[in-house]
Amino acid sequence: METPEKDNKEKGDKKRGKAKDNAAGKEEITGCPECGSKSLIRDYGKAEIFCADCGLVISENIVDPGPEWRAFDSEQTSKRARVGAPMTYRIHDKGLSTVVTWTSGQGHNKLNIWQQRTHIANTTERSFIFALSEIDRMACALKLPVNIREAASMLYRKAMKKRLIRGRSIEGLTSALLYITCRQYGVPRTLEEVREISRVRVGQKEIRRAYRFLLRELDLKVSPTSPIDFVPRFCSLLNLSGDIRSKAVEIIKKATEAELTNGRGPIGIAAAAIYIAAILSGEHRTQKEVSDVTGVTEVTIRNRYKELSEQLEIDVLL
Repeated sequence: METPEKDNKEKGDKKRGKAKDNAAGKEEITGCPECGSKSLIRDYGKAEIFCADCGLVISENIVDPGPEWRAFDSEQTSKRARVGAPMTYRIHDKGLSTVVTWTSGQGHNKLNIWQQRTHIANTTERSFIFALSEIDRMACALKLPVNIREAASMLYRKAMKKRLIRGRSIEGLTSALLYITCRQYGVPRTLEEVREISRVRVGQKEIRRAYRFLLRELDLKVSPTSPIDFVPRFCSLLNLSGDIRSKAVEIIKKATEAELTNGRGPIGIAAAAIYIAAILSGEHRTQKEVSDVTGVTEVTIRNRYKELSEQLEIDVLL
């Protein structure tokens, strides 16, 4: 003979089983299985569906199909609502066109061909596409974030509108634009690093010439680079500890107060400060090792090291 407790348990198991089926999408929930009410409430905060009349939890762990953002008025809704991929300056058409992906079907192959023809109308647009891809490739090689890639692509568009591209090397201009953007966003890279990742190995003289030309024509303002900006990355490449970074920064600050950095290249000052800090901390690195990482010659490191150690009265024992 079945007891009331057993009967209630079986009913509860059936309800929970039905709730699991509903959560798995096997059966659409149209009413409450307990009281038959159609007043169902979906609480996405608790991921539950429950009856508004009797309070029975009908389904658990439901998925919220809405957006991941919240809006508290119509203005916020209009600003945050979006459809499709975001617009980007790294693509020549800003990513607004439809992309036909490659498949094995003959019809899709024809669509790919026609899409390429419609996207690339002339040699100017072909050069534009090449320049943007070159900026993206170099930025990726330099491990630069997306915002710098976007800013460099936007600067190239400005240069195109002012007709500054004609008659000039695309590789030189893109290298200079990337170098300028890194300076503007406080993520400095050396000219040697930019030259190394250039596809045709553009010379530093050409990059400097394009750099000065773009600053003048686009009316860009670039603040002087501080040697401190280079310390974290150079120390990381040399596998040096955080204490050495702090000591190198302290040496550079003292050198700046003593006006020893005036007229000196920031990379050379940073390299010499790191070299001194490593010796003082017992993690010695040779001048050649520092030179290979920073791109500064050993002679420059040696000269800056002597200047800093003598003027700041730092006792360095090799």
